[in-house]
Amino acid sequence: MPVEFLGIAATNDGSETSPRSGASFDKDYTLRLARAHEDHGWDRVLFAYGSGSPDPAPAAAYVAARLDRLQILLAHRPNVSYPTYAAKTFATLDRISDGRLTVHFITGGNNHEQQREGDTLTKDQRYSRTREYIQIVKKIWTTHEPFDHEGEHYTFHDFVSDVFPMQQPRPGISFGGSSPAAYAAGGAEADIFCLWGEPLAQTSEQIEAVKAAAVAAGRTDPPRFQVAFRPIIAPTEELAWEKAHRTVDTIRARRESGSLVRVHHHTGAAPENTGSQRLLAIAESGERHDRALWTPTAAVTGGAGNSNALVGTPETVAQALLDYYDLGVDILSARGYDLLGDAIDFGRYVIPIVREEVAKRDAERTAGQHRPGLAAVRS
Repeated sequence: MPVEFLGIAATNDGSETSPRSGASFDKDYTLRLARAHEDHGWDRVLFAYGSGSPDPAPAAAYVAARLDRLQILLAHRPNVSYPTYAAKTFATLDRISDGRLTVHFITGGNNHEQQREGDTLTKDQRYSRTREYIQIVKKIWTTHEPFDHEGEHYTFHDFVSDVFPMQQPRPGISFGGSSPAAYAAGGAEADIFCLWGEPLAQTSEQIEAVKAAAVAAGRTDPPRFQVAFRPIIAPTEELAWEKAHRTVDTIRARRESGSLVRVHHHTGAAPENTGSQRLLAIAESGERHDRALWTPTAAVTGGAGNSNALVGTPETVAQALLDYYDLGVDILSARGYDLLGDAIDFGRYVIPIVREEVAKRDAERTAGQHRPGLAAVRS
């Protein structure tokens, strides 16, 4: 199966290791970073969502109108707009991008962050709302006659959109989470299910849980799977580990000074979402896992989002990513700490190795399927 690479479409140059140098939305940097991804072999970039961050939809439209190939993954939280409005926004963006849009729906795992924009639902209620929201958006994208909706969270009458996506029948739906409620919602509705980087055994367990949820929802086609990491690469193993420890020291210093809290809106309390709790539990069980997974980057940020690292030479990190591919993960998400420089280096030195090895695996698999008697021998 083909492999895809997802990067980050940051709107400024700030990260956990360095403060931003200008405005929160720096349009020149936004385009420069996106173009670096397009020019160095990445397939798509994520326009993330935060309560006080620049609106990702117009930022994505700005980039999509200026680049020809890079695909867009737009993060959206259902609490910020009515689904009838959002469906039109997404369809318009899919038109602007000539059919390069996927929408990533965020249920929200932190009550404080949700309440910043007036969302006071419980976590279970938020999952119920997200599921209903996705169903409505899908129907708006594919229905050309007015319809009514009366659900648990949304009610409207006689609605029909006059703007439809370029992709047929509709753009893809991306969803993530690590709780049973997330597996149930994403297993039922998502085309892509997103996981944060965990050890191989735990990742395999999550994949099977989502597949089981998809079957329980009556699906015969489970979602594709995406796993996210923070790669730290260097020409030698020694240099990569020196860079990794230097990265953690810098993050720790910024956190102790208070600047990381202000930038990333951490409250300092224990995380509420299951995904972050899992990352911290894995960090407590050990710093190194499998071929190259390293947990101190997650521990020092309190399990904040995508935060487990893969450390090593490009060859080592590529082989670690291939281990996840062999589990059934065909979308690999990566974001460095020097957003621009790391996107270029990862694209130059890691992506080609992974693509070459995936092509070999696919060729071997195809040859095996056409070799008489091979299946019987293997069984």
